Amino acid sequence: MTNEGSTGSPQGWQEVVAAVRSEVPLVHCVTAAVSMGLVADGLLAAGARPMMTETRAEAPTVSAAADALLVNLGTLSTDAMDGIPATVEAVQRRSIPWVLDPTAIGLAPVRTPLARELAKLGPAVIRGNASEVLVLAESGEGGRGADSTASSDAAAGPARELARRTGAVVAVSGEVDVITDGMTAVTLAGGTPLLTRVTGTGCLLGALTAACAAVTDPLPAAVAASTWLKSAGEQAARRAAGPGTFRIQLLDALDEVGR
Repeated sequence: MTNEGSTGSPQGWQEVVAAVRSEVPLVHCVTAAVSMGLVADGLLAAGARPMMTETRAEAPTVSAAADALLVNLGTLSTDAMDGIPATVEAVQRRSIPWVLDPTAIGLAPVRTPLARELAKLGPAVIRGNASEVLVLAESGEGGRGADSTASSDAAAGPARELARRTGAVVAVSGEVDVITDGMTAVTLAGGTPLLTRVTGTGCLLGALTAACAAVTDPLPAAVAASTWLKSAGEQAARRAAGPGTFRIQLLDALDEVGR
């Protein structure tokens, strides 16, 4: 890990992980249908608890029980499109931290303007790949679906500007993650290419970030979540025969890392 400056918190990432396991935060996940299983299992393996509902009729109300909210636009449904703004407003009123994961924005005509509006509503952390962050920063046109066509290096400057404009910590994931609050920037190397060969690991990172944001400030939360997943990925890769066994080993490693 390269730290350009200070995270502004005395907590190291392992202390944040320990706090998640101790406090067992409930994370309300409005997330992609294709990744719900991994997100739920990953949160449980990490020591947090998942809750998943997206309808306007229920999501804003049940969010009162949550310690953090994840809003992921991965497979945006009509229900979610209607329920997300009301749910965000509900957690704002209760000062519950929330994470925006603007998956696959760019060409998409519905999720792109929705993500830009949500970014104005006070997320604790905006977590995305470089192409997604460049779109939110109005410095790029997006990637190929959920895949980035830009490097996290290319998004570092726009990420700082986006953080300053929105007040959110911006976490750019990639081979090297860049995490910034607009003043401090933290870069994190490591991980494994196998993380890109299992559907939903980015969604899981958003959920871990939300769990960490429930127990500490946004910048150390984003740093801890990224380090947690990278470390677990490395550990899982050493034991896995391929992507299928890696998925299983990743859940075990999320439970083991930092103990």
